[in-house]
Amino acid sequence: MNDFLDPSQIEALFARASEGNLPMEAPPIGAKGGGRRTRWLRTVDFTRPTKFSTDQERRLRRLLDGFCATSAQRVHGEHRLPLELEVIDVQQLTWANAFKLLPESSVFCTLDTAPHEGRMLLAAELPLMVTAVEGLLGGDAAGSIKDRALTDIDLILVRRLVRTLVESLSSIWFDLAELTVSLAEVDSLAERVQVAAGSEPTLMLTMEGRLHRGTGTMALLVPYAAIAPAAAAFSQREEDGGHRDPETARAVRAGLERVDVTIRAEVADTHLTLEEILALAPGDLIRLDAPADAPVTLFADRTPIMEARAGRWGTRRAVQITGPAVIEE
Repeated sequence: MNDFLDPSQIEALFARASEGNLPMEAPPIGAKGGGRRTRWLRTVDFTRPTKFSTDQERRLRRLLDGFCATSAQRVHGEHRLPLELEVIDVQQLTWANAFKLLPESSVFCTLDTAPHEGRMLLAAELPLMVTAVEGLLGGDAAGSIKDRALTDIDLILVRRLVRTLVESLSSIWFDLAELTVSLAEVDSLAERVQVAAGSEPTLMLTMEGRLHRGTGTMALLVPYAAIAPAAAAFSQREEDGGHRDPETARAVRAGLERVDVTIRAEVADTHLTLEEILALAPGDLIRLDAPADAPVTLFADRTPIMEARAGRWGTRRAVQITGPAVIEE
């Protein structure tokens, strides 16, 4: 089938556009009133921003992987809860769309960052938190995940548990970007959560929590505004130019200066076939692809570093440096 329009069809298409009667994308094949989907139309999803760079996404994920390991140890040591956390998904959305993906029955923990005034959100599924609370109260450790509303006493215990998690997150956050994270509010009603504007680019990092026989999810929502003042610290590249410690630089240089490097001098080179190499015999001459007065090139491993003139020093062969090597592009 020919997918191209003839001149009359193109003229009719422009006429419809001038009247405001634009063509609509056809529904998928098999749908009611469907037909073939037009190829020249493409749906653009503006709900997925790209404010966070790939480096920042990877760094934040590795940061959260470290948080999962350290927080699990602290929760087990301080609260005797065998909680296990694992990062299972990372995606970049607007704040409104990221917040809609959170389960309806969740506990919402608002986090403050300092010294820059930023806010993040740590959300955990309600059944996971209820099971943790019952474990803190001496409930059945072998029971499955529970699902019920939280009482005021439950919220106090949840705050205590979440504070332990936030302290683990803050220590890792500070090591990377010199930012501290503290727990501001804990609530079970989504209507009370005020963290960022709906259009704010947000990185949503989802974790799976395993406790006793059940599993639940936890999600950390990081608006870009929360890391903007220290965004360079969350990238592998030193975008702000970087400031190296002179003592560290000298120590690294001193250590590298003692490394042995093989230097070789190459007069010239040429290419021979395998047949020609096997036919070589004493007395044969090999013509090199370089003039007789061409300089010698010094190599450090396979890297040309200097040009020189061949000669001798006493009874040994030697070269005299004439200048830096010319590297051909």
